[in-house]
Amino acid sequence: MKIKVTKEKCTGCRLCQQICTIEHFEEINPKKAALAIEPHFPEPGYFVPKVCVQCGKCMEACPVGAISRQDNGAYVIDPETCTDCGMCVEACPFGVVFTHPTAATPIICNFCMKCTEVCNTGAIVAVDE
Repeated sequence: MKIKVTKEKCTGCRLCQQICTIEHFEEINPKKAALAIEPHFPEPGYFVPKVCVQCGKCMEACPVGAISRQDNGAYVIDPETCTDCGMCVEACPFGVVFTHPTAATPIICNFCMKCTEVCNTGAIVAVDE
């Protein structure tokens, strides 16, 4: 499975970001969501969801080998090994690996697919590869 984005369908409701942070941090804080909703204004006004495409650049950049690939294809960060150096953040070509002051490690999508379950417009959906 992977996440497919159809930007034309995004209304900017941010339900995907809310469920992401509820699932992973037990709080509603879009600034900690492992996906981004990029607004473009003034006219006509549209939103672009940005999700991890699992390219592996973050794992390649990690100097201590703290990032590994799960069976579902998602890259995950081992908090015991991560030194929080930020190399994975710099390496992400899509800007969806990032740090937050209250998170122990950089935040990256782990393909829990919760965002695809709540997107009611079809902008973010789970698809077979």
